[in-house]
Amino acid sequence: MSEISKQYDPQTTEDKWYQHWLDHNFFSSKPNSEKEPYTIVIPPPNVTGVLHMGHMLNNTIQDVLIRKARMQGFEACWVPGTDHAAIATEAKVVQKLKNDGIDKADLSREEFLEHAWEWTHKHGGIILDQLKKLGASCDWDRTRFTLEEDLYDAVIEVFIDLYKQGKIYRGVRMINWDPAAQTALSDEEVIHREVQSKLYQVRYQIEGEDEYVTIATTRPETILGDTAVCVNPNDERYTHLKGKKVIVPLVNRVIPIIEDEYVDMEFGTGCLKITPAHDINDYNLGIKHNLESIDILADNGTLNDNAQLYVGQDRFDVRKQIAKDLEKSGNLVKAEDYTNKVGFSERTDAVIEPKLSLQWFLTMEELAKPALDNVMNDNIQFHPPKFKNTYRHWMENIKDWCISRQLWWGHRIPAWYFGNGPKDFVVAKTEEEALKAATEKKGEAVDKVWQDEDVLDTWFSSALWPIAVFDGFKDPENEEINYYYPTNDLVTAPEIMFFWVARMIITGYEYKKELPFRNVYYTGIVRDKLGRKMSKSLGNSPDPIELMKIYGADGVRVGMLLCSPAGNDLPFDEGLCQQGKEFVNKIWNALRFIKSMKVSDSAPVAEMPIKWFESRLSQVMIEMDKSYESFRLSEALMTLYKLVNDDFCSTYIEMIKSHEGVNPSTIDKSIDFMERVMKIAHPFIPFVSEEVWHLLRTRSAEDCITVSEYPEASEVNLQLLKEVEKTLEAVTNIRKIRNENNIAFGEKLTLYAKSNSGTQYADYFEIIAKLANIENIESTEEAVKQSKSFIVGVDEFFVPVEINVEEEKARILTEIEYQEGFLRSVDKKLGNEKFVNGAPAQVVENEKKKKADAESRIETLKKSLEALA
Repeated sequence: MSEISKQYDPQTTEDKWYQHWLDHNFFSSKPNSEKEPYTIVIPPPNVTGVLHMGHMLNNTIQDVLIRKARMQGFEACWVPGTDHAAIATEAKVVQKLKNDGIDKADLSREEFLEHAWEWTHKHGGIILDQLKKLGASCDWDRTRFTLEEDLYDAVIEVFIDLYKQGKIYRGVRMINWDPAAQTALSDEEVIHREVQSKLYQVRYQIEGEDEYVTIATTRPETILGDTAVCVNPNDERYTHLKGKKVIVPLVNRVIPIIEDEYVDMEFGTGCLKITPAHDINDYNLGIKHNLESIDILADNGTLNDNAQLYVGQDRFDVRKQIAKDLEKSGNLVKAEDYTNKVGFSERTDAVIEPKLSLQWFLTMEELAKPALDNVMNDNIQFHPPKFKNTYRHWMENIKDWCISRQLWWGHRIPAWYFGNGPKDFVVAKTEEEALKAATEKKGEAVDKVWQDEDVLDTWFSSALWPIAVFDGFKDPENEEINYYYPTNDLVTAPEIMFFWVARMIITGYEYKKELPFRNVYYTGIVRDKLGRKMSKSLGNSPDPIELMKIYGADGVRVGMLLCSPAGNDLPFDEGLCQQGKEFVNKIWNALRFIKSMKVSDSAPVAEMPIKWFESRLSQVMIEMDKSYESFRLSEALMTLYKLVNDDFCSTYIEMIKSHEGVNPSTIDKSIDFMERVMKIAHPFIPFVSEEVWHLLRTRSAEDCITVSEYPEASEVNLQLLKEVEKTLEAVTNIRKIRNENNIAFGEKLTLYAKSNSGTQYADYFEIIAKLANIENIESTEEAVKQSKSFIVGVDEFFVPVEINVEEEKARILTEIEYQEGFLRSVDKKLGNEKFVNGAPAQVVENEKKKKADAESRIETLKKSLEALA
């Protein structure tokens, strides 16, 4: 084997091993009756998107889970793919056309789609190639796209089926309108945030009188669509207005004063302007009181002819102008600063307009029931479980889902029209089927139909993802769907719990009568040091590809996971990637040291260090498995990190190294240890672990750590671990004494041990001698004079050195004072009846042990003080 380079080279190593894994099909998966499947479907990123920090976190977690499962012998299948992302992609294509001097309005649907497909083929797939740089071990032969033919057909068939069941309907409803994208949005696609607005108080003259009523509004432009003013029938201030009418300012429309208990008498003036076409609550009052509905807004957010004034002007420009005009006309009472919540489009960030519109809807109440029940009863487990409450609240208050979008890029709604009447349409997959259905519905020959122009909400197709990727709609009983479904774990962000997670669960129970996945791991939001969400617009998000060039993919993976507890936001700091890089370098240096150890047949076998690390490694593996089971991956990594840094590199290697040489049996055992450490590290740091694996021993091309067997923990000797821990603490104290007294490490010392715990420190002489250069250990029953002392647990140690008695007394008195303070805090806890009766028994027991240990330490320290006297 060639000499190992001094520096680890992540770029060369990563490219080499990733291609090697692909060449040997290590990530490919096929149904295997002899293996249990472990399946993850990727949350499909936007087809024309690029990798951001959220993707990095999410896909690193998925890769950790899939790599561990693969090593554990599961038939591991990670399905990749991309989403057509209707609104986002169409917006990018429209902008690209605009830059080229082309207006979408001048193109036919077919011409526009040609441009969209060209854009997709050019930019699509970039993000998947970037995921390969991260080390994502997906089965790339399974890559799916939500607009590919089979998945397109699946979406259309589900729409037709739900329509036939009566769950999809078409109707005029108040919806959320995005004037920038010029499409309807579902409630979940609207983000409400507080903004600084103006609250305008405007007076309306009572018809035929000099009296006025005053209303308050943050949207004075909607006054032009008012069709009533409403007061509470119990409000004595306005009983004299019953049956009267008022005049809408500027347009002079006469509208009725109506009464309804919906109006809050305490809010504002107690008078409410009613604009049924532009407010959901006004819309409901309009239906109840049979009011006219006047839609004053065009699809692009300008005012239309119905407004009579400001036609063609933008809504926000009109807001400023109408305030001035109302002031001129004497109708503006006052305008004051006001903080209110406003809805913004999740995609375009445009202010949403409530708008009456003819759209397609999916009824959700019945569909949602099994999806709610099976999360609340933990058939599907959320990690962390705190998100169950959020989920339940949404599912219990679920509304019909507006599923139509006024776009061209997407799954076109399979509705076909044969007339202008509200029922002159049929739902069918093809034009041929539509003609036949239309003829049957009309009762006479229909020779022409035209398809609905709208497409479906992107999330409608995403809801089918876990079934569709295995062609479960095309062939519901095919081998793949029966083997891989339900999937195991879903890793996603809590902000798409309703967009995606809930709807996949709904689809699973509707079409497979079972859950789509068993666990949902919710990642946190990646934030900067100031707590802001990382985004391109803020300029606070580093480029993940650049990070990987600087710190290596393994370094970035470690950096991301070190601070990412499930469900909690991740305060990202680039320094964590540096920490990850240093961790990788530590492993590399350990490899170089082990492979360079001088062999000596005459050297003793390092029996105690080997026994200790064998037990410690097993203990860590058990701890990591517990963390994995509860999806605490950050904790699992930290446990591994400490094992490598503290136990293996800083302790075990120090215990066994020798200038005279190391026994070949010790070297072989050390290589075995490092192999096992690399195996448990591999899911987190796949590249360096593979490189180290092949440098530890000569191996064939197929013998890779990626497909090696995940190790199992052996028996843990807790007594040994506890006693070595105390021994190592003693070593630390001896080193401290050397430093404080300027005693060179080369000068051998004698250690006296007064063991009150029963630990035989002579058994660990091999460790203490090597790490602290102790010549021999003597047992003693008394304090040793002219020595520096220290306590480990309840055991006392003495190192004979020349001492300043007064300084040593002062040191011991300080320690007694600290221990007495600690004892008082423990006594206070144990004296609290509520704590003793309410805390778990083990917690109370631990406090009692702390009390006993502190008392023993104080007694020991006092005896040491007496000995000095």
